[in-house]
Amino acid sequence: MDAQVNFGASKLTVYGNASLEQLHEAGAFENLTLYPEKEKMPDLPKEPLWKRYSLLGLSGLFLITGYLFSSNILFAMAILLGGFRLFKTGLKNLFHLEFDMKTLMTVAIIGAAIIGEWSEGAVVVILFAISEVLEGYSMDKARNSIRSLMEMTPSEALIVRNGQELVVKAEDIVIGDIMLVKPGQMIAMDGVIIEGASSVNQAAITGESVPVERAVHDEVFAGTLNEEGFLKVKVTKLADDTTIAKIIQLVEDAQAEKAPSQQFVDRFAKYYTPVIMAVAALVAIVPPLFLGDWQEWIYQGLAVLVVGCPCALVISTPVSIVTAIGNAARNGVLIKGGSYLEELGALKAIAFDKTGTLTNGTPVVTDFINYSNDGELLEKIAALESMSQHPLAGAIIKKAADVNKKYTVENFSALTGMGIKGSIAGVDYRIGNMKLFETIPAEIMEQIMELQTDGKTVMITGTKSDILALIAVADEVRESSQSVIEQLHRLGIHHTILLTGDNQQTAEAIGRMTGVTSIQAELLPEDKLNYMKKIGTQFGRVGMVGDGVNDAPALAAADVGIAMGGAGTDTALETADIALMNDDLKKLPFTIQLSRKTLRIIKQNITLALVVKLLALLLVVPGWLTLWIAIFADMGMTLIVTLNGLRLLRLKD
Repeated sequence: MDAQVNFGASKLTVYGNASLEQLHEAGAFENLTLYPEKEKMPDLPKEPLWKRYSLLGLSGLFLITGYLFSSNILFAMAILLGGFRLFKTGLKNLFHLEFDMKTLMTVAIIGAAIIGEWSEGAVVVILFAISEVLEGYSMDKARNSIRSLMEMTPSEALIVRNGQELVVKAEDIVIGDIMLVKPGQMIAMDGVIIEGASSVNQAAITGESVPVERAVHDEVFAGTLNEEGFLKVKVTKLADDTTIAKIIQLVEDAQAEKAPSQQFVDRFAKYYTPVIMAVAALVAIVPPLFLGDWQEWIYQGLAVLVVGCPCALVISTPVSIVTAIGNAARNGVLIKGGSYLEELGALKAIAFDKTGTLTNGTPVVTDFINYSNDGELLEKIAALESMSQHPLAGAIIKKAADVNKKYTVENFSALTGMGIKGSIAGVDYRIGNMKLFETIPAEIMEQIMELQTDGKTVMITGTKSDILALIAVADEVRESSQSVIEQLHRLGIHHTILLTGDNQQTAEAIGRMTGVTSIQAELLPEDKLNYMKKIGTQFGRVGMVGDGVNDAPALAAADVGIAMGGAGTDTALETADIALMNDDLKKLPFTIQLSRKTLRIIKQNITLALVVKLLALLLVVPGWLTLWIAIFADMGMTLIVTLNGLRLLRLKD
């Protein structure tokens, strides 16, 4: 049997067969409650504060009365009551020669009692107990961002089976079940609406604060709130495969993964603790050999043990990473590891795919220039295009969707590489490119060139002898694209590159509208990959933003791959290092700011922890280091770095 602990997610994974009772017995979890991962946190009866902290309260009472009556017995009682859990773990670790924070504290407090410093030992015990309570509260606050996501998903749903309505547990719901969702209820499973319409609050998945309208054929996600209408939803994913389940799993895995700065701290702490123990031994033994006063220098050595505890240093990075990844998830950004979070803030250049990233990814009719006197020409064109399989046909049909008139098309045929033709009411029409027409007047050709310069695809409509209209279709630039590029430039990312397989004219038009610094057009997927490698050599750390499907090689080549449209898109969740769940570029500057603030706070925490400990250790030279100062340098700093990391919760999109 093996076990793995995820500190950030507060999760224990056990490999093997064991009951909860056996795990509780084996683990000595200090009043923590284990429960199965797929179940919600049980509603445990809340202990009154006086009962939960009764030992700590009694310890404090004995400490105060000990000072009032100058009684070492009362100080000893304070030490035993306040330090019971500490000694239980510390002595066990000491027996196994495992030197962690609790081992060092246990040795220091027992040593203080041996040399007669009962009052200081009692104060250290109580301050340590208080700091552990506050530290636990702070870490719970950091973890709550994921716990709140888990609690949003209902554990059961109302299902229709064989004509009967049944309340079924989420894990027992199968693909194809029909789920009934009433107004005000949370949606329990991913699915497609087959009846009804409503506004759905998708904040848990995408970070959107404004509810979105959903109707028949639209997809809905588990953990989202049905606000208004009654919905019938056909289930499309099992409980373990829902988008929110994947998000929770990926975020928990990300919180468990150690960032580069945390790996450095762990390596440092591995050598730091033995060095501190050696320094404490030298302080306790060497000076009294020359100066005498064994008790004073043993006391100083014990204080060195306390001040040297590496807990503030060790916790400085994970608390910041856990908090930042949780905050990002709540705002609709999935970061798959601390390493990507750190890398993002150091990017020097970002490349963008065009279609579906800087543009909406759906072609629309931008211009319709009618040279004829036929007011119903657009509807006739739409009727012809409805017979076509061309990707741009849908844009024209959508443009004419509000017209109810129907036209019968006869003699329809597709002309490969040129367009389509067909007859309506005895008139032969042609729609396509310039190859379909023998002559094009100069003024119309000028208009065609202007539209093409703007990055639009132009389709000509006419008969064998006359040109009747021009239709310009384009993939529109997202409203946010230009402002996002401007924000990135202000953030110091001066190299923004557009990568596209489209033609040079279209790429240049999109580039002008968005404000990117350079353009690379007519690229195949392998060309994008090679270009990412090239700019990586040129600029250092580079990022790539794409749709997570066609851009997979380029996303993989980037230091940080960022996928658009993560909600419900398995490919985006699997291939990218970071997924923007709402298909929203505006999340990118926020995530970069979050990354940079996280890096700043990690550096602040590590520097602060080391500097304060060094200053405290220097107090040994004049003999001024006391256990009071030592406990502040250790436990006080642990609390300060934890609270500093929690400041990341305040950063909003």
